Amino acid sequence: MESQNERFTEKLKNMALIRRNILKLLPVLLLTFTATACKITFGRFLTVEYSSSGASISPQIKTLSVQRFFNRASLVQPGLDQYITDALIDKCRSQTNLQVVRDLGDVDFEGEITDYRTQPLTVGADSYASMNRFTITVRVKFTNTVEPHLSYEQSFSAYEDYDGSKDLSAVEQDLSVKIFEKIVEDIFNRAFVNW
Repeated sequence: MESQNERFTEKLKNMALIRRNILKLLPVLLLTFTATACKITFGRFLTVEYSSSGASISPQIKTLSVQRFFNRASLVQPGLDQYITDALIDKCRSQTNLQVVRDLGDVDFEGEITDYRTQPLTVGADSYASMNRFTITVRVKFTNTVEPHLSYEQSFSAYEDYDGSKDLSAVEQDLSVKIFEKIVEDIFNRAFVNW
């Protein structure tokens, strides 16, 4: 008959073996969960998909469309409307499995650039701006035909500050890219991460 100590020792060995096996599998499991989307089903009627980007998209949503954004700002820079349209399409392609279509998709983005301006942020002793703030605002209408309660219409704004001794034209392109990255991230998160 086994003594209590022998049974306890055997149990410890089994636990150590299980722990080692779990530790060996842990990197594989983590990689699997972070590299792929996960689908969770609650009963027959509710399924939610999660991706590594944090997006939660109903499996009934298959297609996505992005209408060309118009530039309605008082200061119009050529090409910005196409740039934000393409940036939003690229973001959706890289972060979701939705098919981008030309016609209206199950979810649809449309919008316009409503503000594009620079203004002094701080003024130096010589009465000239020592720092300027460059701001872009985009109004977006997001329509979700599958889950209409997730549709929204909202303005998104972002800015970058730059040295007042520089002319806007010298920094405009780099700053525009940074600002649009922030705005596109916010548009995407509002649509699919539901913050």
